Amino acid sequence: MNNIKKSLILGSLTAVFLNLSSCTLGEFGDINVNPSATQTPVTSALLTNVLANFYSQNTYYVEKGLYAQYFSQSQYPDGSQYATTQVDFSGYYTGTLYDLQNIININTDAATKGLSAVLDNGSNNNQIAVSRIAKAAIFAVVTDTWGDVPYSEALIKKSNPKYDTQQAIYTGLLKELKEAIAQFDNGKAVTGDILNGGSATKWKKYANSLRMILALRMSKVDAATGKTEFAAALADASGNVATNADNIVYAFLDNNDFRNPWQALYDGRDDQGISDVFLKELQDRKDPRIPAYFTPITDGSFLGIPYGLKRDVLIQWTNKNPKYSKPNIANFQTKAAPGYIVTAAQVLLARAEAAKLGWTTEDGNKLYNDAIKAAWEQWKVYDAAKYATYIADPLNDITKGTNAVEKIAVQRWITLYPNGQEAWSEWRRIGFPKLTPSAYAVNTSKQIPRRYAYPNVEATLNKANYDAATSRISGGDTHDGRVWWDK
Repeated sequence: MNNIKKSLILGSLTAVFLNLSSCTLGEFGDINVNPSATQTPVTSALLTNVLANFYSQNTYYVEKGLYAQYFSQSQYPDGSQYATTQVDFSGYYTGTLYDLQNIININTDAATKGLSAVLDNGSNNNQIAVSRIAKAAIFAVVTDTWGDVPYSEALIKKSNPKYDTQQAIYTGLLKELKEAIAQFDNGKAVTGDILNGGSATKWKKYANSLRMILALRMSKVDAATGKTEFAAALADASGNVATNADNIVYAFLDNNDFRNPWQALYDGRDDQGISDVFLKELQDRKDPRIPAYFTPITDGSFLGIPYGLKRDVLIQWTNKNPKYSKPNIANFQTKAAPGYIVTAAQVLLARAEAAKLGWTTEDGNKLYNDAIKAAWEQWKVYDAAKYATYIADPLNDITKGTNAVEKIAVQRWITLYPNGQEAWSEWRRIGFPKLTPSAYAVNTSKQIPRRYAYPNVEATLNKANYDAATSRISGGDTHDGRVWWDK
């Protein structure tokens, strides 16, 4: 981790080299070619550059956290009134995904893969496997946000790529993850891996966990395939994120360049706090994660901002309540606070739901209870007596009532905080917890958005493929349309 800054600078220089090298020798001859310099980017630097932003691109989405009602705005409520419609996705393709594909290409091409290994970046297979897993994770975010997007024709220098259906993309992602796990070899571990330290074991567990999460996302549209894929991932000998020791965690640094983005958000700003909806849910359950999640106000109690108010009403409220709870300082608002990408509690809840759906023969009740315990241990609030009381409370007891999946969904919502990306996706898939839209919503439907509309340039620069994609969206190219698995 001490070499992150050095690696990122090298990665930036590499990116500059890539842009310059796109000019042909036919334009400038060979007068600026250094015969002693390598023409191959340093893949370890590219990987470091990718992983430095990996937490943000997987979990840190403030607006999606507003949709999931984790947060509420105190001054400018556009996000919680659903004012955003179109959002550009090009940054994923020209940044993270491009770099990962470049690593794969360099380690595949016969002309460059030998040099990549000689440069001590790790074995070709290990570099490719890590990049395929990371690429699948990012593509999952992209397709879950917009639905049908460029996939099979993306990243191959095609100016007008087609939009693959989300169903086809999911098939591709599950295939990529499975093949990546099998591709790791006994050669040198990858270098530049600031997420998992080059550990093939951790990358495999991450891949299998992601396979289960994506398979479960298909529960309402292709349960047969979802069941098969989930069971295969669960049975894989490489394992999954089953304990907190397995958690996929990004270790931020105590400096402004590589700090936790939640700390950066609240550094000098005071215009967003915890939603009263989320806080009340935890208070009703007497959940011990409250002090681990939130900051108290002056009197030691916790206060959430009413969700989705319009600006004039909101200003009246904040004038009366100048202090309100925000994310816990130690766990989120310090520069080196850890960034959780996938946790044992999240995966255990996925396994609990799969068991309740009849996809596996595991004990769903035990997995559900184990997930709560793992989450409490993750945030260092576990107490055996309180835990016994908590899981026996009818609000939390999975054996009480008839809708076990609903209880799993609500616990998942609580557990995923502050991961707005996953919380929003799971809420769209299951419909729990029952979230009420802002009373002052400004979008046409007045409902919580179900997706982002495509960037407006696509309608002109890639019109034929854009038109084909939008014709498949139930509800049209608006943020009230629905992605494939959202039924």
